[in-house]
Amino acid sequence: MPTYRLHYFPESGNSYKLALMLTLCGQTFEPVWTDFSGGETRTPEWRRTVNEMGEIPVLEEDGVRLTQTAPILLKLAEQYGRFGGENSHEKFEVLRWLFWDNHKLTGYMAAYRYYRTFTPSPDPHVQAHFRRRLDDFLGILEQHLRRFPFAIGDRPTVADFSMIAYLSYPSDETGYDFAASHPAINAWLLRVASLSGWRSAYDLLPGKRLTHYA
Repeated sequence: MPTYRLHYFPESGNSYKLALMLTLCGQTFEPVWTDFSGGETRTPEWRRTVNEMGEIPVLEEDGVRLTQTAPILLKLAEQYGRFGGENSHEKFEVLRWLFWDNHKLTGYMAAYRYYRTFTPSPDPHVQAHFRRRLDDFLGILEQHLRRFPFAIGDRPTVADFSMIAYLSYPSDETGYDFAASHPAINAWLLRVASLSGWRSAYDLLPGKRLTHYA
């Protein structure tokens, strides 16, 4: 079996996506906490030795460093025969929602949550812009999940794990009470959380936390 090391920081939803996928596939990993707030990922040394793209997470598999969360999720799904598409249509749908999540949902929620919660004086105009965009994207997802229990239909895939990650953090960080504002999303989050082996982000990703301002 492969051995894994995950470079992360606890507030990183992208790190949580990989930690959760590995855990649900019955795999363990060595956690490698990274001082993101201290600028570690922006140093020339870290980018030379860990990830030239300057991003977290990085997953080491038997010493080989893998970067970019979506292709890693797809690799793990194929490798372990779990949570991937089972035919050409499903594979297309998984990719469709992964691309949408990366470009829209995760992209905006990660930025909105970070500026809202972990910066001392966020620009209210920037926050309002992010919030408007997020409300639109969450509305799209809410309508989809009124018709389907999971992203591509009746069973969970890596598309779900990708989309739930940043939405699964506490409401005082995200600024959303999904049970009140988006009941279909809330029910979907609970369905994913009921999967055998599921664990929350802060349970899977220990270590020093960012300063919480909100």
